[in-house]
Amino acid sequence: MKLLQYLLLGFRGLSINKLRSGLTVLGIVIGVAAVISLMSVGRGAEAEITSRIQSMGSNLHFIYPGAASERGVRLAPGTAPTLTLEDAEALADPSRCPSVTLVAPQRSGFFQVVAGSENVNTRILGVTPEYEQVRNSPVAEGEFITQRHLKARSMVCVLGSEVAKTLFGDVDPVGRTVKIARRQFRVIGVLEEKGGTSFFSPDEMVVIPLTTAMYRLMPQRTAAGAHKISVINVQVVSEDKMEQAEEEIRAVLRAQHHLAYGEEDDFTITSQKDILSMLHQATNVLTILLGSIAGISLLVGGIGIMNIMLVTVTERTREIGIRKAVGAKRRDILLQFLIESAILSFFGGLVGILVGWGLSQLIGTIPIAGQTMHTTITPDIILLAVSVTVLIGLFFGIYPAFRAARLNPIDALRYE
Repeated sequence: MKLLQYLLLGFRGLSINKLRSGLTVLGIVIGVAAVISLMSVGRGAEAEITSRIQSMGSNLHFIYPGAASERGVRLAPGTAPTLTLEDAEALADPSRCPSVTLVAPQRSGFFQVVAGSENVNTRILGVTPEYEQVRNSPVAEGEFITQRHLKARSMVCVLGSEVAKTLFGDVDPVGRTVKIARRQFRVIGVLEEKGGTSFFSPDEMVVIPLTTAMYRLMPQRTAAGAHKISVINVQVVSEDKMEQAEEEIRAVLRAQHHLAYGEEDDFTITSQKDILSMLHQATNVLTILLGSIAGISLLVGGIGIMNIMLVTVTERTREIGIRKAVGAKRRDILLQFLIESAILSFFGGLVGILVGWGLSQLIGTIPIAGQTMHTTITPDIILLAVSVTVLIGLFFGIYPAFRAARLNPIDALRYE
């Protein structure tokens, strides 16, 4: 019997009870739509995070205090427990780090920022003028921190876009004053909006001169009296010089910290590539988790297919007996019922793709905490959903099909 005949028989068998077949297809539609929409959320989050990090450039190194494997654990005796401003100045020396173009040390802490009757608890970042270029953080209004502000330890600040909206609404904040730790700061600029809702988003922070942070707001020093630095941002000449720059940075910092040969580094050097790799791993786990949760719906839909096909085999016992009596073989009966279950899952998958695409677009328009969620549907998500759907249809259709194929024709003809 040709495949076309099997398909026609399959459609004819399913059309006997259209409502039942439709409800079975609906179970698959819900499962496929859930898989596609939830996985699109995970992929969208990954794409959004990747684009934000890459917007800063691919030629950056970030230096943090503490050993890579023992962050927060007591370091070897005699080594500096933190990065210092002197370390940043040493890295900015072109004779010692020729592969480095710009160095932007920063000091950070969390404080309450008050403007009139409004206030917000957010991250305060003490930076140098180089930060604007190194971290790609231009101002939308006003100006950024300058060398003049740095030398004078000026009480000025640049607000993130969300902080500016929270404190001043639609009023232009440039030229107005805010209080940080009960100290008056004059607003000289507002950063361009980057998007994001966490404390670590550029929109949710306030930038002040590094010297102001060190001497007026966060005066902590090391035991040797040096100014502590939270992070040193380093811009490399080009992406192909990243490894060379890392070697130069490591050599300079080891010399600065008087580390003997064989002693472990008391600092950690990471790059954009390292950060992206870690984030990809995290978002992949999230995507798989969301897909697995949605996959339960597909499993339930598959069980629905098995249930309906078992009922169908019971209802069509006499038909099976007649077909066997006129010469139909076991494989003919087996293929007929397998194709029927495959048809149910295939059409459920097609409709589910359309519904899932629509749901992902809808999710992308719903504001959550003032932000819209980005969703991305990639071909591999659709291919995965369709493949799993067809496999589920075949897997859960095998038992009913074998049961139909094993029926004794005489017993089947006697069935009432």
